[in-house]
Amino acid sequence: TARAAERGSVAFSRGRELPRGKMAPVEDGVVTRLLPADCLAIEEIGASGAVFDILAFILLLTTSLFMAFKAVRAEPGVRPFYYVNTFVCLVAAFAYFSMIAGMGWETIMGCRQFFYVRYIDWFVTLPLLTLDLGLLAGQDLVTVAAIAGANMMMVAAGYLGSVALVPTVKWLWFLIAIITFVPVVFAVVRIFRQSVIDSNDVDKIELYGKVSLLTIIVWSLYPVVWVLGTGVGAFGISAESICYAVLDVISKCVFSFMIVNMNVYESAAPPVHKEYV
Repeated sequence: TARAAERGSVAFSRGRELPRGKMAPVEDGVVTRLLPADCLAIEEIGASGAVFDILAFILLLTTSLFMAFKAVRAEPGVRPFYYVNTFVCLVAAFAYFSMIAGMGWETIMGCRQFFYVRYIDWFVTLPLLTLDLGLLAGQDLVTVAAIAGANMMMVAAGYLGSVALVPTVKWLWFLIAIITFVPVVFAVVRIFRQSVIDSNDVDKIELYGKVSLLTIIVWSLYPVVWVLGTGVGAFGISAESICYAVLDVISKCVFSFMIVNMNVYESAAPPVHKEYV
């Protein structure tokens, strides 16, 4: 009878104990890999990770309700942002509720618990956040749609890399995700920014500078967490979940309140011409 390993530390493949995330030796020319189906125990989220998920759910749901309430009474110029923010935070709240309820996950290589529902959240909300930035910048919808599509491809590649059963394939998918992230960064820091500069609206230019900087910094940290968690396993499930929860709250809740700065949309002051480089 095969003996059970300590929870989350080791798993078994073909009756032999293997270190988590490692491959078995070659047998008869076939490399035996640590597949999810071989796991007798998996590394799951702990109490600390669950607490942060609950806090993130409360903050996201509260923000979505606030945005929905404000949208009804908002001025026409800012109302679209309230609508978009409502759905951004509500979709994320749905995802966190499913994780709190123990749903939306599967086992991946290394016997790790993997919450695929995060990727459903990001697949929907990243394009909406891109729309927010595009609306603020006054960018044409075709360009916004193209960048939103790149965001969706990035999330899809990240998911496929997470569930890949071959390490080489996993990192190739990660590379594809990073490649598709490049045009997103270029659009936010260059194309969208130039559009808002061309508007000669000083308040909007300053607001866009703040929210775009926040966006790029936070979005750039997601791949770092992926590498340390799903990628190499340096982060446990709880540490990974805590990082994602903090990033989600900043990129959605904080972003939402920043972008609906009423002074920008209600200012009737004549534009002040400045030179931006």
